[in-house]
Amino acid sequence: MLENSSAFSGFSVNDIPAARNFYGQVLGVPVSEANGMLFLHPEGSANILVYPKDNHTPATYTVLNFPVPDVEAAVSELSGRGVEFVHFDGVGEDGIFRQAGPTIAWFRDPAGNILSVIEDEPPQSE
Repeated sequence: MLENSSAFSGFSVNDIPAARNFYGQVLGVPVSEANGMLFLHPEGSANILVYPKDNHTPATYTVLNFPVPDVEAAVSELSGRGVEFVHFDGVGEDGIFRQAGPTIAWFRDPAGNILSVIEDEPPQSE
């Protein structure tokens, strides 16, 4: 029934104007707004719905991952734009986790939701 549906994800925030500024200006993601909701338009990806919720509680898990070719460069650039990285267990002083799996660094949006920049590793050849 849904095999031909263009599914997309979404998450809540408590302040759409703050989210619009953060995603659009700080992170540089193309955004649009309609009916009081924000839509993120990352290149090569489905649109992402960001909707207002008065009693919003930040997610305790990563709601959005941004694949990048170089996490260190992304962390450096985003830090220069005022983004603060979360220091979970195992994260280095530079805000980057390198212990297991792909290289990743987590940060929060203005509503407290957890986001990441994650190394976009090339596919393994056989």
